[in-house]
Amino acid sequence: MSEVKTVVAGIVNFLKQQLESDALNVDSRESVEVAVQCIETAYELTQDDISKGVDLLQLVRQQSGNASAIKAEAEKLKNEGNECMKAERYREALEKYSRAIELDPRNSVYFCNRAAAHFKLGEHESVVADSMAALALQPNYGKAHGRLGIALTALDRHVEARAAFARAVQLEPDNESYKENLRLTEEKLAQSGRPAMDLGGLLQNPSLLNMATELLSDPNMQNLISGLMDNNAGANAPGGVNALLEAGQALAQQMQAANPELVEQLRRQMHPPGGPGGPGGNPPAPAQ
Repeated sequence: MSEVKTVVAGIVNFLKQQLESDALNVDSRESVEVAVQCIETAYELTQDDISKGVDLLQLVRQQSGNASAIKAEAEKLKNEGNECMKAERYREALEKYSRAIELDPRNSVYFCNRAAAHFKLGEHESVVADSMAALALQPNYGKAHGRLGIALTALDRHVEARAAFARAVQLEPDNESYKENLRLTEEKLAQSGRPAMDLGGLLQNPSLLNMATELLSDPNMQNLISGLMDNNAGANAPGGVNALLEAGQALAQQMQAANPELVEQLRRQMHPPGGPGGPGGNPPAPAQ
């Protein structure tokens, strides 16, 4: 018997099992009976063919059981990795977490835990990568934002670290560690005389990227951007500039509503206290 007939016979067997159970009402039973007859006729199934059909329900149960077993093994590896971390066997912990990720790559906790192992080994770029992977799976994961901020601080990327700590505080407002890290980062930036705008930092700012992703997935924002592009094409037409300004203001309002704290941080980066031209700062250099 062909593979196709084996599958089709399995479907017929499943439908007949349903007919023998109490799962269907009268109308549904009639429909299923007609469907069985049509399938048997269309594929010219004999009783011998039907007896050789696969048990689809059993296959599904086996697959579910296998998936559960795989997840259980991944969780076991994660717990073993946690024990290795406590014993300061960081390289071994890293291997445990990596194996857990191979088994269950959709679990953000495994990436976040591996980020912690990377940090203990001084592998800060890998901490950033794993923290970002965790956030891609779970954008509102406070611990991942916190670990990202610590790694960025170690890499002297303080503007991005501030954004990561600020998001961590926003998600877990009672976490004193995140608050202290945010305070220290802001002090460091204030003392360093950092330029008002760090475009590279902004483009890699995970919180800004998260907000942009959320905004772009909003149908209202998609309509707004479409309108903005149309207005840009006709910016020289009468009223075109005003339309651009209105669209820009609407975009700013959407960003403010989505994440007011991040917008305030961006505003401070563009116009920092004590920066050029600000209180206690030097006047801006003349245009060249």
